[in-house]
Parts: sequence; structure tokens; C-alpha cells
Amino acid sequence: MFKDPDIGKSAQQLRQERQKRINDAIDVKVPDRVPISCPMGNFPAKYTGVLCSAAYYDYDSWYDAYEKTLKVFRPDTFGAGYFRSGKALEILDPRTMRWPGHGVDPNHGFQSIEVESLKADEFDRYMQDPTDYLFRHHLSRVSNGLKGLAELPPLYNLLAGPAPDQFAAEAFAKPEVAKALQTLLKAGREMRRWHSKQVKFQKLLEKYGYFTTTIAAALPPYDIVSHSLRGMTGTMFDMFRQPDKLLELCDFILKKTLETIRLKPDENGRARIFMTNTRGSDEFLSKKQFDTFYWPTFKKLVWELCNRGGTPYIFFEGRFDSRLEYLLEFPKGKFVARFDNTDIFRAKEILKGHCCIEGNIPSSLLQVGTKDEVIAYCKKLIDGVGKDGGYIISPRSSTDEVKPENLKAMIDFTKEYGVYR
Repeated sequence: MFKDPDIGKSAQQLRQERQKRINDAIDVKVPDRVPISCPMGNFPAKYTGVLCSAAYYDYDSWYDAYEKTLKVFRPDTFGAGYFRSGKALEILDPRTMRWPGHGVDPNHGFQSIEVESLKADEFDRYMQDPTDYLFRHHLSRVSNGLKGLAELPPLYNLLAGPAPDQFAAEAFAKPEVAKALQTLLKAGREMRRWHSKQVKFQKLLEKYGYFTTTIAAALPPYDIVSHSLRGMTGTMFDMFRQPDKLLELCDFILKKTLETIRLKPDENGRARIFMTNTRGSDEFLSKKQFDTFYWPTFKKLVWELCNRGGTPYIFFEGRFDSRLEYLLEFPKGKFVARFDNTDIFRAKEILKGHCCIEGNIPSSLLQVGTKDEVIAYCKKLIDGVGKDGGYIISPRSSTDEVKPENLKAMIDFTKEYGVYR
């Protein structure tokens, strides 16, 4: 009969043990046992019978669901489900997402929607004055509630005249602009009401011995273009129609990212940065396209963040099988590579001793497999990828629909079997 070694320990002791275990793995050392990372997402809602929409409209139920889940499932670290004010979102009326209870079934996760907010002929306008572009054009295109911002004149022209206060007052008084500003004010007030809820949730994590695993976020420039500005379709057209402009834009975004990102070390001096590698996967770009448009700025970004003392935590979505050797060009022992569908055993062969590897129990196995099948797969991962340390076990991606008994088996078996002797 398995007895969870975490039960009975104080929050401070758990916090210290978990931090050391995770940090040892990141440093490509051998910890006391294989660390367990588990993105919770909407799993607590499913587990406790609460609707996913509670994350947006019923915070108390969402909080209780997480507390009940943390009492039973005790991984070393986890990704909390995203929660924010549904009322604030309704006021903003974003075109870029639908969430549980608003455009999506109350018992399902949110959906992201790509919007081409940067037009094909606007690259120079964006790079000449990104603040003006993002405020007047981007916001008005990604949010139905902020359409009126497009009626503002260029900010430089507005504020650099002989009477900037008067020009600004007149411009902001235009009915369409005033309506957008009122929308921002109303939504902002709703969001500020959630600050106390976020503080309460952080205290919940501290109560159960958890610590913040990522402090900042940075995305590869190509992904920012593809996700947030041009959309996937627009970016793919750009690779053929205006490749030089696309490269110039990626370089510009890299420069701005490095100018604005602020790394704040945690209590152990770690400054973890969450990153994803999405459109750089095998499914989206050929090797030639990857070498040309994706890798140069991605590599520079990771290197500079590491040089500043950061620890990039990179989630390689999809498959990265054909590009694993590229990661040997990143600083040794300075980043984490979390894999989705990539062959993690081959990744271990290539990256052994170079970086910490995380992953990758199939979500499908956790959802429809048996408990014994989950245990067998965990054993295979621990014996193969976990050998010699530098490994964190985790599901491939979402745990929203997994069987509770399977997730519990993953955690408990790793705690028992994954001890380094």
C-alpha cells in the first residue's frame, strides 16, 4: 500500500524539497527522485463536478475545486488553470478568444482565435511606431469593445503639436473614442476586483507547499508574428510574398522583446521564463523555412535570456523530432525542454547532459487507458529518460479530460518508483 511521503510535512518543508528537486533536475543533476510536473488546467473542475466557467464567473467554487484537488493530487509543481473575470471579458468583447460560458460550453476549456491585426502592407508602420500602432490599430482590431480607438489620430501628431492637451482632449471626446475609453475603464475596474482573488489563490499554493515556477514569459519572434499579428495564414503568405519584410519584422520584435522583458529572480535566485515553440514544429515549417525564418531569432532570444541569468522553460508543442540537434546550440544546463509529441527517448540520447528534459505521458493514455497501462508507461519513462537525472515527468499537454485514477497513478507511482538510489 503506497503511503505518500509528502503527507504530514509542513508547507515550508514541502516547498524547500520541491524547489531543490526541480532545481537539481534543471541543472541536469540527479535529484532525490524524479520530479513531477502536472498542468492542472480545468481538471480540478472536472474532478470536483464544478463547471469550467467557474474560472470566469464563480471564483469561490473554482478556489474550492483547486483546494480539494491539491489535497489529493500532490505533484511537485503544476500549472494552475487560467482564471480571470468573465464580466471584464464580456465588456471588452475580444475577437481573439471564446471562454466557458461565453461562446464555449460551460464545461469545456477556452478557445483561442487568430486575428490578422497587422495587414500585409503595414509592417513599416508598425516598426516605425509600435506603440501608436498597437494602441490605435491592434487593440481596435482584436477587441470589438475597443473599435473606437481606430478613430484617434496618430499619437505623435496628437501630442507633439503646439497645444497637445487641447488636441488630446478634443480627440478623446469623439463619441467613438470616448466609448472605447469607457469600455477600458469599466473592464479595468472589473479586473482590479480580481486582484484580491489572485492574492488568495497564491496563498492557497503557499499553504500546500508550492512555489511560483515561472516569473516571466517570452515567445519566439516568429510565433508572435504568427499568433498575434499576422495569423498563421498571413505569415505563411509572407514567407513567399515578402520574405525580407518578415525577417525584418522578426528582428524588430526580438529587439523590442529584449528591451522590455524584466527578469525577476525567485527566492532561490532563479528567473524562469515560460516559452513555447509552436510554429517551429515539424508540422508547420520545412527545414529550410525553419532555418531561415524561425531559428535565428529564437536562438538569439534564448541565448540572451540565459546570459541575463534567466532559465527558459520551453514547451515544444507538436513534434520537434527533426530539429532536436539544434538544441545543442543552446547554453548547456541553462534551459528546460518540455516535449509534447516528440520522441522523448531519442531526445534523451541527443540531449543527455546538455539540458533538463520534461514530458511526455500521452494525454490520451491518461484519458482512456487503464491504471496499469499508465504505470507501465511511467516506468518506461523513468527507466529510460530519467536515468542519470535531468528529467521531469509530466503529461504531454492538457489534463482537462483525464481519468482521476490515472493521474493519481502517475503521481503516486513516480514518487515510489522514481527514487534515485
